[in-house]
Amino acid sequence: MSDSARVVILGGHGKIALLAAPKLKAAGFAVDSVIRNPDQSSDVEAAGANPVVLDIETADTQALADLFAGAQAVVFSAGAGGGSPERTKAVDLEAAKRSIDAAEQAGVKRFVMVSYASASVDRDRVDPESSFYPYVEAKAGADEHLRAS
Repeated sequence: MSDSARVVILGGHGKIALLAAPKLKAAGFAVDSVIRNPDQSSDVEAAGANPVVLDIETADTQALADLFAGAQAVVFSAGAGGGSPERTKAVDLEAAKRSIDAAEQAGVKRFVMVSYASASVDRDRVDPESSFYPYVEAKAGADEHLRAS
């Protein structure tokens, strides 16, 4: 692995990111873990990653592309964490789509979307009135956007 091999993880303080970062570092990657809250920096550093403070909910495509420049891969493991339907859409769908577009713009060859296996089929199975439905809709839409990229 070259010294410049780098992976960017969005949702850098989440369970998946904190488990993935040490594995990626052990495999020879430099890891930038994106977090909203600077108070989480020490946890990210303890996992072997470089904390990068950026709110992906409000970051535009260009800011994300600048962050992704030179990375070999981007891992989208961010999520609204059961927040409001509006926040779920903002993070799990809109920020995901901007991240996909930004990775493409930056020339990143690999984009890993943390989703769930039945997101697309659950659109037709989950009651639209269910509190879970905004998450289903967001993940299915993000997965579709990634497949189309």
